[in-house]
Amino acid sequence: MTLVRYYPRKAGYSRVADEWRPAVDVVEHENDYVLSIDLPGFEKSDFNLKVDDGVLTLSGERKREETGDGDLYRSYERPHGQFTRSFRLPDNIDHEKTDAVYRNGVLELKLAKKEEAKPRTIKVS
Repeated sequence: MTLVRYYPRKAGYSRVADEWRPAVDVVEHENDYVLSIDLPGFEKSDFNLKVDDGVLTLSGERKREETGDGDLYRSYERPHGQFTRSFRLPDNIDHEKTDAVYRNGVLELKLAKKEEAKPRTIKVS
């Protein structure tokens, strides 16, 4: 039996060699937005975050591991190469209260909403 490369169309991956996109979940809470980004195997220094003109951009690169002399990959499914993900931020984000934590291969960004954007109860007298 011969091993044949199989390219299923899965969310977050491209068929183009050396191009991929990490999976991102975005959840809106009452006080903030939370982005959870899958980056297993990365160090904090392997990716960059920046905000420019209301656009949050995450970029980085995963290098392909080198094989030893005489080693031959029979299958290589983990994505590698450069990636970029960009998100247009809503106007109600308080940039001073943005928090980023990277642990267990997941980058979590908490984007706090401005006070005036938060829901509030109005008391009727």
